Amino acid sequence: MTIVEAFAGAVGDTPLIRLPRLSEETGCDILGKAEFMNPGGSVKDRAARAIIAAAERDGSLRPGGTVVEGTAGNTGISLAHLCHARGYRCVIVMPDNQSPEKFEILKTLGVELETVRPVPYADANHYQKVARRRAGEIDGAIWANQFDNTANRDGHYGTTGPEIWRASEGRLDAFVAASGTGGTFGGAATYLKEQGGASLRTVLADPQGSALYRWVKFGELKAEGPGSITEGIGIGRVTANLKDAPIDDAVHVTDVEAVATVHRLLREEGLFLGSAAGVNVAAAVQVARQMGPGHRIATILCDSGHKYQSRLYNPEWLAARGLAEAAGI
Repeated sequence: MTIVEAFAGAVGDTPLIRLPRLSEETGCDILGKAEFMNPGGSVKDRAARAIIAAAERDGSLRPGGTVVEGTAGNTGISLAHLCHARGYRCVIVMPDNQSPEKFEILKTLGVELETVRPVPYADANHYQKVARRRAGEIDGAIWANQFDNTANRDGHYGTTGPEIWRASEGRLDAFVAASGTGGTFGGAATYLKEQGGASLRTVLADPQGSALYRWVKFGELKAEGPGSITEGIGIGRVTANLKDAPIDDAVHVTDVEAVATVHRLLREEGLFLGSAAGVNVAAAVQVARQMGPGHRIATILCDSGHKYQSRLYNPEWLAARGLAEAAGI
């Protein structure tokens, strides 16, 4: 155990957890990077820390300044923690269809929260574009721009990738993860590919309703299936953080598969996780079955289930969407 400096110093160095039931079932080691153990509760602590640190270094964020971001929730939560710790004002723009728990957490953390209706990215009122305008209206403000600010990817290249490589002792056959901003996948996959070479497969996990699966497989940005219940992953464009990332393949994960997996993780592995982790682990199992027994596959356990309790773990909410059977309830 070591002493770390403030909130930012506690981010990272999360354990890599072997998932015994799924590992035994597939004959492969399925390893989950426990990002829910970060101090702000999600993998987004890494992106927020990297973005703020880069803005401080280049002088765009000065003492007493403001950080503005458009987010599905987790990045806003991470930024709120870091802004408190470093003395910045925090303004968050968020689509109004995210889980109620995220709104409550952000209010408790004291951010200035603006909600907008969910619209396609091409719309001028998309939450990311609203955030960019708000930053331009505030003196001394930066727009975090997590999707296209490559400090996000660089943060994962410098921390997440090396941590996975060290924890696996350099014995890794595949890295599997979904993309929201592309920072986690882009940064970690790039580092791991550099270490493991061509034999290490990097596979993009994509939920239903996202366009990235077809982009990887067929070179076209076209959505697969109806919109997903997952939050924060699966989009219709290639971000700066994802562009040029090494992607060997992609797998498609339906909501039925994601929900079934996240409830199995709770019942069989004792892990209370969010929907993105369900997508990632379901995809890792697909890759394990493709590769066959004896391989080692790592993925990301993005955040805990606490922020999705009223939806992902609510029998009535799941039943209304035809997902209760998948959850086993």
